[in-house]
Amino acid sequence: MGRKFFVGGNWKCNGTVEQVESIVNTLNAGQIASTDVVEVVVSPPYVFLPTVKGKLRPEIQVAAQNCWVKKGGAFTGEVSAEMLVNLGVPWVILGHSERRSLMGESSEFVGEKVAYALAQGLKVIACVGETLEQREAGSTMAVVAEQTKAIADKIKDWTNVVVAYEPVWAIGTGKVASPAQAQEVHANLRDWLKTNVSPEVAESTRIIYGGSVTGASCKELAAQPDVDGFLVGGASLKPEFIDIINAATVKSA
Repeated sequence: MGRKFFVGGNWKCNGTVEQVESIVNTLNAGQIASTDVVEVVVSPPYVFLPTVKGKLRPEIQVAAQNCWVKKGGAFTGEVSAEMLVNLGVPWVILGHSERRSLMGESSEFVGEKVAYALAQGLKVIACVGETLEQREAGSTMAVVAEQTKAIADKIKDWTNVVVAYEPVWAIGTGKVASPAQAQEVHANLRDWLKTNVSPEVAESTRIIYGGSVTGASCKELAAQPDVDGFLVGGASLKPEFIDIINAATVKSA
């Protein structure tokens, strides 16, 4: 059984009621590959989650963009994993580079968040990736391994984890890791999982690529053996997201 292609759309801090309705209508009307070929998840801001979940075609799931590290309580401004479960939101994105850099989330904190979310029954898109300075210094794999280890130290079961490799220098910049660059990191990351977790987890865990993925770049990236899908930013707000979803057919061809 191969790894099912996975495409996530991270809407980030974007959208109005009207824009969200338009995006949902586009997705509902689009011709997309069947659920046995691709798993699709979109991640609107918290305030739009119930609307999107209620109006979106059932084969596209929803994700939150973050959640708190423990049970709710006196944590103003936070949203707990339990609340997401209560809303019927199945997925959450954790450790996105924007939260690591802008909110100061450490790898250890992200690891704790992943473990807590999984324990509450959520599925997790866990993000890792290096900055341009780290890549130019030749430390890409050391950085990605450290971030992944912080998660591996806290969890035993990887069944409900998708790892998103997002080179920070390629997020929102228009720069895309070349297919060869993406494949190299994905293969190294899979080897790391094989050595440090287990061969079974390495073989079954989906490692997806994020970083300025577009309709133009998606097919060649999708053809790489260790690229199991995408986490899409800006392009997930546009009609070309349909084309990116359908890049999954490259794998099933």
